[in-house]
Amino acid sequence: MKPRSASVSAIPVDDYRDSIEQLLRPLAARPAEVVALAQALSRQLAEDVHSPIDLPVFRNSAMDGYAVRAESVPVAPVTLPLSAVVAAGATSARPLPHGAAMKVMTGAPLPLGADCVVPVEHTHADDTTVTFERRCRAGEFVREPGTDVRAGDLLVPAGTTVAPRHVAALAAVGRSSVSVFGAIRAAVITSGDELVPAGSVLRPGQIYDSNGLALAAALTANGVDVVAVAHSTDDPVRFRTALAAATAAADVVFTSGGVSMGDFEVVRNVLEPLGGHFGSVAMQPGGPQGLTVVDGVPVLSFPGNPVSTMVSFEVFARPILRHLAGLPDVDSYELPLLTGLPRSPEGKRQFLRGKMIFAQEGDQPAVHRRANAVELASGPGSHLIASMARADVLIDVPSEVTALPAGAHVRVWSL
Repeated sequence: MKPRSASVSAIPVDDYRDSIEQLLRPLAARPAEVVALAQALSRQLAEDVHSPIDLPVFRNSAMDGYAVRAESVPVAPVTLPLSAVVAAGATSARPLPHGAAMKVMTGAPLPLGADCVVPVEHTHADDTTVTFERRCRAGEFVREPGTDVRAGDLLVPAGTTVAPRHVAALAAVGRSSVSVFGAIRAAVITSGDELVPAGSVLRPGQIYDSNGLALAAALTANGVDVVAVAHSTDDPVRFRTALAAATAAADVVFTSGGVSMGDFEVVRNVLEPLGGHFGSVAMQPGGPQGLTVVDGVPVLSFPGNPVSTMVSFEVFARPILRHLAGLPDVDSYELPLLTGLPRSPEGKRQFLRGKMIFAQEGDQPAVHRRANAVELASGPGSHLIASMARADVLIDVPSEVTALPAGAHVRVWSL
């Protein structure tokens, strides 16, 4: 995107998103590091992990019950002497005598000589004997070694984004650490003399800085490691100081505010002389945008209105960041509008905040409900951040559409 005056036509949304993706795609080549398994969640494996052991490790009982030889219980009922009790974690157990039974707990080693387990609910026992109310077949309720995975088998392939189920499998085979690709590191800088941190007392003309926390939360939720969140006034010297610290610590920097055509656009004023490209994207909200590379670090500059900042992140940064982190793509689908859209600015792609309407069929629990429509959650204003909190989707209105009737299908993106 090249610098442009207010009279120059705006760049299409898809073209600008392509520019950002091309700039961030090299971040896929991140160095690997070894981390403790507990820290591997949501990171991408940099190695194929093969199981070092069989699972199960040893022959064990799948139930609380009684280990016997199948030949000893060919019919039911039958009563056998009770030889011993084997607990889970037992390191040794004497062999099962012929014509006897041993009580075993779930996961306990199967005594040598036993070939099946009868669940406790199908038995009656006292201190010395057990009566079986059903016959036993060889192999029933017995976990054989290696039936889950064999030593040397591929357990989790490289490139997998580690989820809790992967942590469980890796821990079960004894892995305490794994090699993962380093997370993308991001820094956030908000700008503006009017911004003060939450918890401060507002003075006339001041507002709370929501963009710093919001961008940091959005980045974290999409697999990025946020290394710094800073605020700069409209003083260029302070912004340059914050920028230098951010580019030294991060792989990508996000700024909010100071990108328009006003008199105090500190981000634009500092970055344009460094080769930054600032101008307008054909969208609402979020039209003013900036893109710069500083000391080899991409700097994405979003407008400062809170909704503009969040919509810019959703449209331009979230898809590529999730791809680089190995996370699933953002959900996108079509729904009918509950009420009409009376007007949309021609030539601008509009991203409205929407709320899905769910149809609940019969007595289905809420988790099984499906959305059958979408309604507007707020007006188009870029300052309506409280209204955006009620939204769960962005409604994508194409640039050539100026109005939509109720029932018209629109593309929505999950927030």
